[in-house]
Amino acid sequence: MTVPRLVTESLADRAYRVLRAEITHGRLEQGERLDVTAIGETMGVSKTPLREALSRLEGDQLVVTRPRSGTYVAHITADDIDEMCGMRKAIEWFATREATLRMPDRVKRDLREEIVAADEAMTRGDHEPFFVSDMNLHRTIVEHAGNARMLAVRDSIEAYLEWLRIAGANGTHRSSGAAARHHEIIDAMIDGDADRAQRAAAVHVDEVREWTLEDFRVTTRPIAT
Repeated sequence: MTVPRLVTESLADRAYRVLRAEITHGRLEQGERLDVTAIGETMGVSKTPLREALSRLEGDQLVVTRPRSGTYVAHITADDIDEMCGMRKAIEWFATREATLRMPDRVKRDLREEIVAADEAMTRGDHEPFFVSDMNLHRTIVEHAGNARMLAVRDSIEAYLEWLRIAGANGTHRSSGAAARHHEIIDAMIDGDADRAQRAAAVHVDEVREWTLEDFRVTTRPIAT
């Protein structure tokens, strides 16, 4: 019998995962200075893996390092929103059409079931399943577009998109609006209507961009959840 090798999470990976969640969910606020020593002590992680985690977060554009000052949580700006949503629209406009034609029907049905379950959770005031469903839907679409380089680009901005996604989902009406678009996208994909799915995906990203920019303008400061 062949026993599969167990792969354990490295300290750097764990530190990255925890800090990424703290930032994207707003528990570490934009502009906040990171006390690296205190973080290491709290997490039980030495300086080397913590530096590796912070380097990855800087690559994700979630933190910035200032010489002789320290490492800080980055700020979301209007230009960031425009650039990231523009990249996302370009990727998903292409990917949704291709995935409609390539994705197995079973995967499409599973996605719809997850969307329905997230809707039911929102009626109970629980929005976390929506965020999980949202990320899974869009990533799965790109995964099934048959373009490895496009997936690599999408992966490179995933953490920042997650940050924007959560920051731009203030209010039940916005989560509900995004959920309605998710239904339009997946229903069109299940019907095999690539044109309709593609249009719905483009409208969805445009709406998310406007919602996020509106939050940015209303708060008159970098968005925080």
